[in-house]
Amino acid sequence: MRIDLHTHSTASDGTDTPAELVRNAAAAGLDVVALTDHDTTRGHAEALVALPSGLTLVTGAELSCRIDGVSMHLLAYLFDPEEPALLAERELVRDDRVPRAKAMIAKLNELGVPVTWDQVARIARGGSVGRPHVASALVELGVVRSVDEAFTGNWLADGGRAHVGKHETDPFEAIRLVKAAGGVTVFAHPAASKRGHTVPESAIADMAAAGLDGIEVDHMDHDPDTRARLRGLAGELNLLTTGSSDYHGTRKTVALGEYATDPEVYGEITRRATGAFPVPGAGGA
Repeated sequence: MRIDLHTHSTASDGTDTPAELVRNAAAAGLDVVALTDHDTTRGHAEALVALPSGLTLVTGAELSCRIDGVSMHLLAYLFDPEEPALLAERELVRDDRVPRAKAMIAKLNELGVPVTWDQVARIARGGSVGRPHVASALVELGVVRSVDEAFTGNWLADGGRAHVGKHETDPFEAIRLVKAAGGVTVFAHPAASKRGHTVPESAIADMAAAGLDGIEVDHMDHDPDTRARLRGLAGELNLLTTGSSDYHGTRKTVALGEYATDPEVYGEITRRATGAFPVPGAGGA
């Protein structure tokens, strides 16, 4: 089985629609794909309607969190999307995205960059707007050569000249909310240092004690030494280890299925979940 448990669609900051994403996942030879858009489940319905036979969809989301001043992302799988407390928190995070993007645009304008809200909104295509959409606007304007180049101290990285913070959930509260909604939690790309400051291993141990299920080990932002270190840490803390592409369509160079999760780990994730269940494709529409 080929299993990719971290992908994004136009419901957040990917470039494939949910329907395109599942069709592309099937074409890439995947057996299981998780749709984990940022702080939203809006893409799930479209993905389910289009789901090809032979491909199973894991519903999920990537939750924006912050601990001790450091941003982090928590992958949440197979939770009940209508559970009121978790839904309210996701909406709180999502509702803060538009004013945050507009504030970043204002900072960029002060720096002499002629980016506009209309441009960013067009790029977002109705999705949950985020920094990658602003970064893509900078690429369009020729200010930077790539989205990655926009995520530096010169521009949009944490602490960068045009960075603006947003509402982010305490990860311990996020773990509690996801668990209460019947879901499973995995710390996304925990050692992706090129994105900014990372969470110390002592905090990961505290999260494990609070119910964190796993950490994403095999990821494009982790070099081989980092993966080996994280795998050792997971063994010490009795955490599951996953692998995922973190696919964003053309916004990143990584391909669907470039990194994958062991079938036994996937099986354990599905065994722990009670809020929702993987959905096998019925042929799509």
